[in-house]
Amino acid sequence: MLPRIIFCTAVSLAILVVILLSLFSPVAHRNPSKNPTRPWLALSLYIQQPQIATSNPQAPPVSPSDAGAFIFHHTLTEGPENTSRVVGKAQGFIIPIEHFAHSAFNIIYLTFDTPEYSGSLSVQAKHVGHKDTEELTVVGGTGSFAFARGLAVFAETDRKPSDVDATYHVNLQLRFPNRSQTIPG
Repeated sequence: MLPRIIFCTAVSLAILVVILLSLFSPVAHRNPSKNPTRPWLALSLYIQQPQIATSNPQAPPVSPSDAGAFIFHHTLTEGPENTSRVVGKAQGFIIPIEHFAHSAFNIIYLTFDTPEYSGSLSVQAKHVGHKDTEELTVVGGTGSFAFARGLAVFAETDRKPSDVDATYHVNLQLRFPNRSQTIPG
């Protein structure tokens, strides 16, 4: 009879410990906004055209359809004004020629350098249709954006008649893999 009492007491204590751990565990009460392994992230940014003084203001700009490749280096800002806080760079290499239009070389790199985010995102520009709004695919990232996937929506902002080049609004919807899993090795 004594072994049966000891067994029942041990089972009761084990059940009580499991219940108490589930109630008082710090993991169960973690604030999700402070969780660095969040599965989704939404960002809203602006791509600003560089402010370059030209020595020959009469020279006509080359249109993308006449160029062999479109290479750009712009700044990323928090707001639509070119005086907004700079958060990074937007760089890319796009070949608009028809047989290269779906090339893997057509990538836009968004690089971030802020206290909140440090790293880069690779946005695939395979299906650019020269529309006011383009939905492109985020195919990877580094640093704060390691292994990111998702959607990047580029939209041309309202242009003023005095603007030579447009500013683009970029909405990023990013998802991350489950970072709690470890890679065996």
